[in-house]
Amino acid sequence: MEVEVLDSTHEALLKGTVAIVTGASSGVGWATAKLFASRGVKVVATARREDRLNQLCREIADEGGEAVFHSGDAANVQTAKSAISLALGRFGRLDAVICNAGQGNYKQLVDTSPQEFDELMNSNMRSSFLFARFAAPHFLAQRRGTLLFISSVAGLAGAANESVYCATKFAQVGFAQALDAELRPFGIKVGVLCPGGIKTEFAIGKGRTEESVATSSMLDPIEVANAIWYACAQPANVRVVQMTVRNMGTPPR
Repeated sequence: MEVEVLDSTHEALLKGTVAIVTGASSGVGWATAKLFASRGVKVVATARREDRLNQLCREIADEGGEAVFHSGDAANVQTAKSAISLALGRFGRLDAVICNAGQGNYKQLVDTSPQEFDELMNSNMRSSFLFARFAAPHFLAQRRGTLLFISSVAGLAGAANESVYCATKFAQVGFAQALDAELRPFGIKVGVLCPGGIKTEFAIGKGRTEESVATSSMLDPIEVANAIWYACAQPANVRVVQMTVRNMGTPPR
C-alpha cells in the first residue's frame, strides 16, 4: 500500500490562503502573523494598537510576506465585519480565522468587579463569537474554512484566583465544541488550542509581573504559534478538535 508522506509543516497546504489573526499587536498573535506570512499565507492582522500593527505589517513586507491590518477592538461588531471585509476586498478570499484576542486578570472573586467581569468576557468570549459569527456565512457558502480559538488550560480546569478568567476560557472551549458539531457537516473545521502560560505582556500588572514571566519556564510565543500552524495546516480530511500545549517545567493540570 502506497502511503503519502507530508512534510512536517505541510506548508504547501496553506500557501496562498488568507488568514485573519486577532490580537496580533503582540505576543502569540504577533508571532502567528509573522510565522504564517513567512510560509506564504496572506495575513489580515487586527488589534487595538495601530502603531504596532503598522510595524508588524512593515516587518512582514520586509521579509517578503503579505499582510494588511485593521485596528479596532475585537469585541466590537464593526471590527469583526471590517476585518473580514478587508480580507475579502484585498485578497478575494478568506480561509481561516484565528481568534487569539484576549486578556487576563487574576483575582479573588471578592476583589473582582462587575466591570472587570465584563471586560474579560468581552475580550475573550465576545470577540470569539463576533469573528466566528461574521466569518461563518462565507465559510458556509464556500463549504470550507477553519475557525481556531485560542483558549487556555484555564478552560480545562478551574484554579483559585482565576474564576472569571476560567469562566471565559471554559466558554471558548464549549463554543468551539458546539461549532465543531454545527459546522463540520459543511466542510468547516473548528478547533480550540489550550496553551499554558506564555511569555508575553499578557496579564502583566493583573496578577503577573514582568520578572515572574521572564524567569519562568513559560512557553515562548513562537512555540504556541507553531502549534497554531499545526492545527491549521492539516489535510482536508483531518481536523484538530482540541489541543493542549504545555511547557516541560509544568505538571499537568
